[in-house]
Amino acid sequence: MDPIVLVLYAFAVGVTACGLAGSAMELLSGRRLAFAEPYVSPVHILRSLAATACAGPFMLANEALAARREGRIGTMALLSCGCTAIAWALALGVVLIAIASWATANLGSFEFAG
Repeated sequence: MDPIVLVLYAFAVGVTACGLAGSAMELLSGRRLAFAEPYVSPVHILRSLAATACAGPFMLANEALAARREGRIGTMALLSCGCTAIAWALALGVVLIAIASWATANLGSFEFAG
């Protein structure tokens, strides 16, 4: 496969996973996704890390757009946050593809007694 197609595929996987996780979290909590309670908490470190790893690009984009609307950040900071969210989604996609590849490669190694 062409390397550009692989990168685009990984990005699409990352954005899809991020969107699904973020939307599910918003539906369950009824609050806008952000780097704040109930999603990120110093009391629940592992839950916060998992939520941030899965829905982090969505959280970053929401926070950056809210800060821009309130005038707390400029255009260059908004672009920086956008580029970071894109890179984060790409990295998430690569990790998810690697996990899926590893999991499917190991499916044949299990022996079932029939």
